[in-house]
Amino acid sequence: MDWLARMNRALDYIEMNLCGEIELSEVAMQACCSSYQFQRMFSFITNVSLSEYIRRRRLTLAAIDLQNSEDKVIDIAMKYGYESPVSFARAFQWLHGVNPAIARQEGIALKAYPRLSFLISIKGAEAMNYRIETKESFEVFGMERVFHTNVSDGELKTPAEFWQQSHANGEVERLAGNAGDLPGNVSGDLHKVHALCSYRKTEKDTFPYMICAFKSESSKTHGYSTITIPAYTWAIFSSDPFTWDQFDETIETMYQRFFSEWLPTAGYEQIDGLEFEIYGAKDNLNYLELWFAVRRIS
Repeated sequence: MDWLARMNRALDYIEMNLCGEIELSEVAMQACCSSYQFQRMFSFITNVSLSEYIRRRRLTLAAIDLQNSEDKVIDIAMKYGYESPVSFARAFQWLHGVNPAIARQEGIALKAYPRLSFLISIKGAEAMNYRIETKESFEVFGMERVFHTNVSDGELKTPAEFWQQSHANGEVERLAGNAGDLPGNVSGDLHKVHALCSYRKTEKDTFPYMICAFKSESSKTHGYSTITIPAYTWAIFSSDPFTWDQFDETIETMYQRFFSEWLPTAGYEQIDGLEFEIYGAKDNLNYLELWFAVRRIS
């Protein structure tokens, strides 16, 4: 229940600041996690991005103000964070289907997006394959990028784009060739290249991401970033076998079920958003493991 309380506390902060500036770092602090981690949890649980949720809530309240006050459109626009009547009208039209002036007429149909609350939903239709393991410290190496939760033009916006770029320029294939033998403490069915996220502290509203390989005695690490992962307890979730065309659906479902079904009820919390995507193959089919660094909630 502590997890639910923290998440709802973050929503309380958002609600109280819809007419002002909402600091993503403050939202995350209310939930006791990083900005990136909160935004990921939010989107997987609700199927809408945090920024879109905030936009919908503000435009819902703006519509109420238009219908129940004599305030000028420009004043209402400024109240909910829009710098001009034009940008406000464009956003309002997109959400409600009418411009702000028309919204004041009697009988006009508008949309309302109520405040969200996080609750435990009892589902249980499908089993989740997971195990809890404590692992000693190990090392990985590879190509690292630091991503911003609020991106600028010209930047790689997502880890998915990083993967696409690294496949296109041959870096993934080169890393696989330099990986060497797999360490003895991991399955021999694994591929050579994996992904690691949120493994060290970076600047505000950023997160580190690495396309990586396990380091072994035969690895060639020159020119790569090397990271030591301390000893942790991991919640490890395994997928059913799949073909590569099913990868996106498979990984999205696994993340969604971890954040919405397992984490709220398991008695564990994730440590600083640290997670590993491990890729493998067996019997001509692929499989995926998601490793989440966790600790018991005291």
